[in-house]
Amino acid sequence: MTKDRIPASGTALSVLSTLAPIVSGVFVAYLVIGLALPAIPLHVHDGLGLGAFVVGLVAGAQFTASLFSRFWSGHYADSRGGKRSMVVGLLVAFVAGLLYLLSLRFTDTPRLSVGILLVGRAILGAGESFIVSGALVWGLALTGPQNTGKVMAWVGMAMYIAFAAGAPAGTALYAKFGFSAIALATAFIPLVNLLLIMRSPAIAPAQRVRPSFLRVIGAVWQPGLGLAFSSLGFGAITTFIILLFNHEGWPLGWLALMVFATAFVLARLIFGHLADRFGGARIALIFGLIETSGLAVIWLSHWPAMALIGATIAGFGYSLVYPGFGVEAVRSAPSESKGLATGAYTAFLDLALGLANPALGLVAGASGLKSVFLVSTLVVLGSSFIAVRLLTRKSVFNKVDFSPKRKDAKL
Repeated sequence: MTKDRIPASGTALSVLSTLAPIVSGVFVAYLVIGLALPAIPLHVHDGLGLGAFVVGLVAGAQFTASLFSRFWSGHYADSRGGKRSMVVGLLVAFVAGLLYLLSLRFTDTPRLSVGILLVGRAILGAGESFIVSGALVWGLALTGPQNTGKVMAWVGMAMYIAFAAGAPAGTALYAKFGFSAIALATAFIPLVNLLLIMRSPAIAPAQRVRPSFLRVIGAVWQPGLGLAFSSLGFGAITTFIILLFNHEGWPLGWLALMVFATAFVLARLIFGHLADRFGGARIALIFGLIETSGLAVIWLSHWPAMALIGATIAGFGYSLVYPGFGVEAVRSAPSESKGLATGAYTAFLDLALGLANPALGLVAGASGLKSVFLVSTLVVLGSSFIAVRLLTRKSVFNKVDFSPKRKDAKL
């Protein structure tokens, strides 16, 4: 333990006070991503006059870059420290904002403008990877491994709240000031946050050992797969619930997203400690089943109140699946590879969200919007089987007697 390390009592309040600057960094990273989500399609399609394929290419560049940079950013956080990784990520986000601004200088040449914007989106994705990997490694170093679940719960909550808040804020900014406001926010909000985290103590990495990539993947692939399965429900609700309300002629479709997000946040605030106390796999199993039941209620709904109840249950359940499986991933990984492990684990989230929407869109086109929630129910149920497998593996391991046997022991 270094002398700069902040001792954590393990209570939710003490952990949150220690993590506050780190969580704010994650919030900023996902806020600037969320701000651009509604503005990018309008800017590329209406402002630059380019087609839907280019819109999808620009929008997806950030998520693709995040996916492929997770392992690099995780190794950097392990070898250089979580704080340095977050600083790098925030600076990279600033550069992405400058590229957004530069692209506006060439709107008369749409292909050049969108090319610069595409590079900016990819750079922002890489910056987000460094911020999240750094936040998890730094948070674990400051609070200790006994608070793994709390760290992942708070970091994850910052991600999803910022994602949700960024979209309406970005819509308002774009409508009033145009894409230049999005570019300025992307460039300069990270700099403000950089000043906030500089006062927090850095924790030097214990050892600079290059971890075995295969060993880390072997440790996290099962929890990661559980996260991917459960995240399909998140993608189904955030993308298709409003379309379902419109299709059924129900009012207040936006309320479904609000109750989902509210239940998600409340569950994290009240129950974020459970994975540390009772085990990640057990919590992932319980809350995965809760999420599954919520999606099933939406699928079976015949009136809007029933769908709203289902969205609330699903949000409550999904909230603790991420930290539940995350605890299993981090604790199974080698001690010198926590950053790489969290990067690899979060990559499953990137992959799930990148594939879920187009796949569920095909399902909706072929079988109707209700079928999206039936398919999501079945896939999310798969996360519970992963949790059971993890629990079974731990039970078998705990029953094995590793004590040395004497040769003269009686039969």
